[in-house]
Amino acid sequence: MVPPIKLDGKAKRLSVYVSESEQYDGKPLYTALVDQARIAGCAGATVLRGIEGFGATSVIHAEHLLRMSSDLPVVVQVIDVESRITALTAVFSAMFGDGLMTIEDIDVVIYRGGRKD
Repeated sequence: MVPPIKLDGKAKRLSVYVSESEQYDGKPLYTALVDQARIAGCAGATVLRGIEGFGATSVIHAEHLLRMSSDLPVVVQVIDVESRITALTAVFSAMFGDGLMTIEDIDVVIYRGGRKD
């Protein structure tokens, strides 16, 4: 069992905005990014699926009832200490072409898991 990560106070949030149709090494890019965050020992990662959006190409990507498949926006967020986020940024940069990556300062108020109340 992996020992719990202590995370409180100042931290960084790395956000990657890509298309859900993007692939990396035969799997969805967002899955590959989460895998890399886990391998890097990060505190956690979350994938958020958008219902509509556009990026640098200004093409609208939206979920519509008449369309069987869609190419919706996806955001992968990773929160951790600055050193891990900085290292992960280099890894993520090499993994995707089109998209946007941002880093923000955050304050972690509570981070806990594995409680058995």
